Amino acid sequence: MKTIYTLLILSLFLVKTALAAEFIDSTDDIPIAPGLIQKYGNDDVSFANDEARFVEVYLSGEKVKFNNISTFYIQTLPQMGWHFIYKNKNAIHFERDGEQLDIVRENESPLLIRITLKSKS
Repeated sequence: MKTIYTLLILSLFLVKTALAAEFIDSTDDIPIAPGLIQKYGNDDVSFANDEARFVEVYLSGEKVKFNNISTFYIQTLPQMGWHFIYKNKNAIHFERDGEQLDIVRENESPLLIRITLKSKS
């Protein structure tokens, strides 16, 4: 019973954290992990219509490691309907309702990650 109670408290904390988080521009369903900020520049791409969506943005952080970012997204995104597919040394992959989401480490220090959200079709 104590384990269930602990899991319930942890789940509520993660939902609260996700709801209080900033979200990536052009989305309302991909939070920015703690310690990261969205970089703005010519590399950002955003396109959406009734049939498809494509968003690619870059996030950076000085004092955070990719492993921490991975943990945040693996714990948080399933609460938003994303299904965790795999993780390797430099990337995490999720899928949801005909879309795929890739979170890729582009640089180690300072940490630079690329987030790509696209329709599967």
